[in-house]
Amino acid sequence: MKLKLFVWALVCCMSSLYVQGQKLQPGFDIQEYEEILRIIVGSSETPAKAKLIPYPQHSVLQYKSKVMGLSNLWELWMKDGKTAVLCTRGSTLDTDSWLANIYAAMVPATGKLEIDTGFTFNYTLCENTKAAVHVGYLVSTAYLTRDMVPKIDSCYQAGVRDFIITGHSQGGGISYLVTAYLYALQREGTLPQDIRIKTYCSAPPKPGNLYFAYAYEKMTQGGWAFSVVNTEDWVPQMPFSVQTLGDLPEESPVPLVEGFIKKQSFFKRIFMRSYYKKMKNPSEKTVSTYQRFLGKEVAKQIKKYLPNFKEPSYSPSNNYVRTGLPIVLYPDAAYYEKFKRKDKDKVDLMLHHGIVPYFELTERYLDKQR
Repeated sequence: MKLKLFVWALVCCMSSLYVQGQKLQPGFDIQEYEEILRIIVGSSETPAKAKLIPYPQHSVLQYKSKVMGLSNLWELWMKDGKTAVLCTRGSTLDTDSWLANIYAAMVPATGKLEIDTGFTFNYTLCENTKAAVHVGYLVSTAYLTRDMVPKIDSCYQAGVRDFIITGHSQGGGISYLVTAYLYALQREGTLPQDIRIKTYCSAPPKPGNLYFAYAYEKMTQGGWAFSVVNTEDWVPQMPFSVQTLGDLPEESPVPLVEGFIKKQSFFKRIFMRSYYKKMKNPSEKTVSTYQRFLGKEVAKQIKKYLPNFKEPSYSPSNNYVRTGLPIVLYPDAAYYEKFKRKDKDKVDLMLHHGIVPYFELTERYLDKQR
């Protein structure tokens, strides 16, 4: 154990020799993203597919966590000797890994999760009381950040100030919440103010509702967070989104409409309320259904893997939205020729979602710049 700590300290000290170089810059950097895909592929793809992508050119693996939570894992890489890259693994074939995706009811973006005996995750992802996030990814964030924060502190003590948060697929969805959590720790003084955080969410599902998206985009504005998507990829459109009148701000047309109906004569009031309910109730019923199946029912399965987990109260929202500054990768004819179904009668769910097609599109993006 002492030897491992010595090696870790030595690596961090060596990296600090390079920290005086160029600082991490805002703005989307396609070469930076390409290096990130090279980093991600080793932990998030099968060995056969990982071989299709070259090994990172500018980064060295420093730490790989144990599997934790819902089959979550993360790696720490040092890029160019001065930038720490915190990479969260995407979904695996393990059941509990997919439960993290399917556990898609929303919870408030500020609160606490009672995850295990002696493990309560207190979090403030943003200050908007209407903001809500994906509960499965929040559970994963709780486990991952508990392991990440001490490593961030070790890097900082060694002189590292620049950190990139990233992940592909599920890892991208979790990276949104990890980023928001680290910014919150910075605001409260737990993390130093001079740490710079940049985020690349690759092929990410949607992490929360519109109010969370607003807050996330405000805290990362100025070119510090990106959502990279392939237009043919279905995962960034998940989870399904349902908007209700309750998702609107307090100042909205709803009170005016309801007030107008109340002022009508008895029979007009009955008639108008009937139509109003026909427009209002279906979306609310759908949200209730999602909460029951993607919340309560999935929570029962979660408890098989996390037996002391206490199911939280869910937010009355399912208004999932795309979050972060989008970087859209557009396939061309050559791409479609290369990535097409081998069997026309068999759907390949990951055909356009894996890291290999994303790397292919990134290379095409780079070729246009050369």
